[in-house]
Amino acid sequence: MDGPLTDGTPKTELRRALSLPLIILYGVGTTVGAGIYVLVGEVAAVAGTTTPFSFLVAAVVAGLSAFSFAELCGRYPKSAGEALYVRTAFGRERLSTAIGLLVVGAGVISAATVIRGATGYIGVFVDLPLVPTLLVLTAILGLTAAWGILEAVSAAALLTIIELGGLALVIWVGAPTLAAVPEAFPTMIPTWQAASVVAVVAGGFVAFFAFIGFEDMVNVAEEVKNAPRNMPIAIVTTLVITTALYVLVSVIAVLVVPMNELAGSDAPLARVLERGFAGAPQIISAISLVAVANGALIQIIMASRILYGLGRAEQLPAFFATINRRTRTPLLATATVVLAVALFTTALPLLTLAKAASLAILIVFATVNLALVVIKRREWGQPVASFSVPTAVPALGFIASAAIVLFEVVRWITTLG
Repeated sequence: MDGPLTDGTPKTELRRALSLPLIILYGVGTTVGAGIYVLVGEVAAVAGTTTPFSFLVAAVVAGLSAFSFAELCGRYPKSAGEALYVRTAFGRERLSTAIGLLVVGAGVISAATVIRGATGYIGVFVDLPLVPTLLVLTAILGLTAAWGILEAVSAAALLTIIELGGLALVIWVGAPTLAAVPEAFPTMIPTWQAASVVAVVAGGFVAFFAFIGFEDMVNVAEEVKNAPRNMPIAIVTTLVITTALYVLVSVIAVLVVPMNELAGSDAPLARVLERGFAGAPQIISAISLVAVANGALIQIIMASRILYGLGRAEQLPAFFATINRRTRTPLLATATVVLAVALFTTALPLLTLAKAASLAILIVFATVNLALVVIKRREWGQPVASFSVPTAVPALGFIASAAIVLFEVVRWITTLG
């Protein structure tokens, strides 16, 4: 293996192999795989019939940050992007390292969440012991992530196409029920009563996990062809595709499945399809397993690249920046992430993991949005990046992310009281 060298020997670097279509599939794969197949039932348990609106709330909060990430990635197309943005804005290495590690933690917890969610769909086919199943799935995904970036992302792209086919099947089966939307629409819109608002925002907090993914894309920027141009396009495209799919699928789920069955279901889309035709639960369960595996795979890739970037910047031990000559991937960083995923996936329940990942990412989003505000104000009047947003966008992104963090913390304290 080979890392940063000082003896004149050329060092092994990450392979710049990802095209625009591949990075879009990477983004859609990690976003869709990380949420909609697993969490529709959990959101419904909190928000009830206003579940689609909760997904819209989450999309707005995520969207503001997505545009900020798109500009920052165009400016600084490097691994460990969030840590780099914070260091550039505030010049504080400890804060930068803390943000980088928080993103790694969120990636680890996200991977653990979707792997844990896979067990609900595995149970449709066979009853397996929980812990050994989780460990085997984690090991397989870790080996795939270590294989090579082009190979791993190509595999993820294929899995993404399959999981999008699963959502298309859900939409096709549920399409006839969309005629009932005008009649059911009033029940999907929250009122201004406190209980209704709290339910929608709380549901949005859980639904936000389903939008985790676009920020992962910035951490493979060094492996993307023409990253300053392609990364902003890929991030925005990913957000548009996933928002449209999530809202449509959540509307169908609320219309098709009785709320007492949908709420808290560990295989929610199987419940939708079993009302469509015989054998559908098995079909969607198989596709759902592909989806959650894909989401976890990409989270593992992302977290390992952040450890690599922090090691290369000497913010973490240098061994994290070690690149294998043959695979041209950071094997030690990948192994560290896989071990952490294995620990979390066997220790905590699904909803706890999803909430922890959402809280961590919202803190990161708030900090990154504030970083872009600082950078734009400092560079006022200078030539803008190839993709640029008004300063109001990151400012609103900071406010929205911080407000939901504050809301959830207050709600948690109130529950304890």
